Amino acid sequence: MTNQLDKLRYPIGQFEAPERYTQEQIDTWVQVLEAFPEKLTALVADLSDKQLNTPYRPGGWTVRQTVHHLADSHHHSYTRFKWTLTEDKPRIKAYFEQDWAELEDARNLPIQISLDYLKAIHAKLVATIKSLSNDQLNRSYIHPEGDVEVNLKKQTGIYAWHSRHHYAHIANLIQREGW
Repeated sequence: MTNQLDKLRYPIGQFEAPERYTQEQIDTWVQVLEAFPEKLTALVADLSDKQLNTPYRPGGWTVRQTVHHLADSHHHSYTRFKWTLTEDKPRIKAYFEQDWAELEDARNLPIQISLDYLKAIHAKLVATIKSLSNDQLNRSYIHPEGDVEVNLKKQTGIYAWHSRHHYAHIANLIQREGW
């Protein structure tokens, strides 16, 4: 059962940072980020409220919570980019995503709000990433969980993975349920 739950939890596997970042890899991640809002919107466009309120796995978030989580999380990512570009190795503030997903906006608001927000935040994020030099992409922040240093190349990869990860949660649920 654990193996099955792990497959439902990490349908594309966990993020694995490459040993060396290439421009080709960064370009691929940027393409994922650029396409993601429209791709996600198309995936969830025809879902009913009942379907949106269905968890993607046992003990997991509903589709609605997942869409709102994506907007919250990607907002944080964009802010981390801005801090990293304007401060010297800032120590970012983590947030409790599980708790955020239980708040009223994530549990009950229409998903269109977050879909529109993702479209806007991804446009800003992609434009920012495309404008960066290699030196700027090598700038980093400190994540408070473990005092881990994360450079913007890795951050780009993490959020391309994050987009694909949650997309797969929803797409797999739709396929399993025959929606």
